[in-house]
Amino acid sequence: MSGELTNARKKLSGISSLLKQQKAMAAVQAVYDAVLVILKGGLMKSEREEFQDLLDNTVHILNSDKKLREDYPLIISYVRGEEKELLDTLREILQELQKNVSANAQQMLAAMEKKKRETLEQGQALIEENKVSEAQKLFNKLIREFKDDTELRAEIADKFIKSGLYSEALEYLEQALANDPDAIFLYNRIGIVLRKMKDFEAAEKYYLKALQINNKDEYLYFNTGRLYYDWQKWGKMAQAAEKAVAINPNFAEAEKMLKFALKKIGK
Repeated sequence: MSGELTNARKKLSGISSLLKQQKAMAAVQAVYDAVLVILKGGLMKSEREEFQDLLDNTVHILNSDKKLREDYPLIISYVRGEEKELLDTLREILQELQKNVSANAQQMLAAMEKKKRETLEQGQALIEENKVSEAQKLFNKLIREFKDDTELRAEIADKFIKSGLYSEALEYLEQALANDPDAIFLYNRIGIVLRKMKDFEAAEKYYLKALQINNKDEYLYFNTGRLYYDWQKWGKMAQAAEKAVAINPNFAEAEKMLKFALKKIGK
């Protein structure tokens, strides 16, 4: 018990410092922990009176903190011997502070998402103005701010793909894949870009890798078939289309692809 008392004294002595650092939640939690020590019982009369004196002073410090008053406008009351009621109040304050933290976090996420959208639009405008290097600089700066965002790199790549800038798109897709090696959609996207660049062998490697990860995706087989169409590999095209249809018999485009491929190979 002596260790708990020492720790409780230490926590209460640091309340002012925590509030000056604007760490209201940590300060309230420290008081909450100290009150729990008192409620556990086993304190000698002198120890209980000592902690009650400390709590009197601490509650005054909490009530005097302007920032805490903004988050929790009610005055904290404490009467000696009513530590249970104080504990309930402190629990209520902690819950309120947690709500504020969650709300602030949501606001921050919304602001970050807004910035991301606006920057992507600015980059799109630069691409349309044929200011490709400026767009890349803008996108690269955004990526440094959201370094773990794989989807962001893919979105940037899509903007270059739509403008026919395949080598630029490939750069961002390869970055995204390095960031998330298990993202099947990236293998598929890279395969599409390489197909458009007519690098058929490299595209095939990416498609086959994606199919190793997931061989139940009819659209992945269909896109692989598109590669073989451009490459004029009719037998492989038929195999890919056949697998797509086997997975989804209602896949009309894959059915057309299969018929076309079979016609090409004379079946």
